[in-house]
Amino acid sequence: MSLAQDFEQPNDVIFPPGDLYSDEPPLETYLHLQQMLLLLKCIDWWWRDRNDFFAAGNISIYYSSRRLKKEKFRGPDFFVVLDTERKSRNSWVVWEEDGKYPNVIIELLSISTAAVDKGLKKQIYQDTFRTPEYFWFDPNNLEFAGFCLVGGTYQPIESNSQGLLWSQQLNLYLGVHENKLRFFTAQAQLIPTPEEVALQEMQKSERLAIKLRELNIDPDNL
Repeated sequence: MSLAQDFEQPNDVIFPPGDLYSDEPPLETYLHLQQMLLLLKCIDWWWRDRNDFFAAGNISIYYSSRRLKKEKFRGPDFFVVLDTERKSRNSWVVWEEDGKYPNVIIELLSISTAAVDKGLKKQIYQDTFRTPEYFWFDPNNLEFAGFCLVGGTYQPIESNSQGLLWSQQLNLYLGVHENKLRFFTAQAQLIPTPEEVALQEMQKSERLAIKLRELNIDPDNL
């Protein structure tokens, strides 16, 4: 589906400049911040060879000049836009991005935001953004749910036998692993962080070194 096809610029509206800075409040807790950074780190590493997406967290999405300062609606905790240039941005300004809205949005629930995330924001993402997939996750009680847009209405995404929810937009699963929301491959393999990859390589080298010592083989001679 095209996310830009329904964006129309009214003739009587003068849009602000496109280099708008984000106007988001800080995340609720350090736990929420860690979760957002984890999602960003994993998707950036997994798609490190791609230049056709933009992933961000807790920055404003400006889609109407009338909503710049008057509305209480804030930017998503995490979102991904596909088929766009991978570059740094201060915010996401729809009228400067060919009318594109996020393909995937994830909100991190908290006591103070859950009602809005499940109500007002979900309605906006469904009716205005028409974002194909919306997920929410609570880092405290691990509540996790996902929805896909079907006929203009969000329908729940059914989990697989491992409790993972499929994202057709990302071609990845999402699921809870060690109390964190993580990405998984289509084969349900955990997508690691760069640090986890480095640790795995170090442990692999250590195991190899131990094996070589047991065989009385000098690794420098290999």
